[in-house]
Amino acid sequence: MLIDEFLNMTKKISLAMKLLGFAAFIYLAGLMSATFAWIYVQKWLTTPLAISEQGYRYELKAGQSLGHLAYALGRDQVIQHPRLLRLYARLTELNKVHAGEYFFPQGTTPEMLLDKLAKGDVVLYQVTFVEGWTYKQALNALTKVDAVKLQLAGKTEQEQIALLNIPVTQLEGWIFPDTYSFSRNTSDVEIVQGAYQKMLSLLNAEWEKRAADLPYKSSYEALIMASIIERETGHHSERDQIAGVFVRRLQQGMKLQTDPTVIYGMGERYQGRIRRADLEEATDYNTYVIQGLPPTPISLPSAASIRAALNPAPGKALYFVAKGDGTSEFSETLAQHNQAVRRYQLNRSSDYRSAPPPAK
Repeated sequence: MLIDEFLNMTKKISLAMKLLGFAAFIYLAGLMSATFAWIYVQKWLTTPLAISEQGYRYELKAGQSLGHLAYALGRDQVIQHPRLLRLYARLTELNKVHAGEYFFPQGTTPEMLLDKLAKGDVVLYQVTFVEGWTYKQALNALTKVDAVKLQLAGKTEQEQIALLNIPVTQLEGWIFPDTYSFSRNTSDVEIVQGAYQKMLSLLNAEWEKRAADLPYKSSYEALIMASIIERETGHHSERDQIAGVFVRRLQQGMKLQTDPTVIYGMGERYQGRIRRADLEEATDYNTYVIQGLPPTPISLPSAASIRAALNPAPGKALYFVAKGDGTSEFSETLAQHNQAVRRYQLNRSSDYRSAPPPAK
């Protein structure tokens, strides 16, 4: 009896050991499989995708998920295991992606791709509004960037103001000249609104720091003056001096008599030359005829021109003329100025000058 019980116990122990060994084997095999799978995933994550030298561009539209991009990558044979990309992103919480246009250069790995998507590292485009341009030129520059969503083009100025929803009656001068970066499908409305806010902020800040006894009734008049200075300046170092000349003319009740305002008033009629008849034509912008400032700015003034308009250089000069090398000759009297005009301008092909025309 004791022998039978001993044999039965022995059989049970033997069976238990066999079962335990099998379970250990299964556990070990599973652990090894998981390890090899993780090693494979890590290698896959850091292996460059099949992207050509031209790179791979994809626009993830608003409302689309990572799955849309994964499908496109698989369809275009750029990535192996697109489902694995989605699964890994979900497990690592990298599946929350930002809409926009993405560019993946050659050498991009799945890991780099997911990081770019998670950060919203979209393709950025740029447009530059040049100092001294008109608003019309700035708007035209926007139409040449195909990434911009055009809403202002073809509209009247009043329709544009309504779309922009900014408190102005005209747009000339209100767009700050700078380089602006934006993603695809950003509207021209958004870009112009940003440029307006930048100009408004700068103008308000500089207005608070203005010199005393300036002949401006408002910051807008200072903006008009800055736009004239911008168009008159041939050399950056002379902005303050030119501002001083114009401020003294206003203070003394003199006409500004500045050619860029005449050119602006001529519009499309200007073909590179100002003739005496143009200087005598009565228009709202002909400062040889009107007293004081023109009704609006004539260009997009830079920050430097705004600061010059609000902090002009002291002195006695009331006239200046371009010397032809980018600098100007400043004069205190009309007689001195007429001599400078004869010296620097009358023998040149252009009769561009910022001064009263020489006496007949």
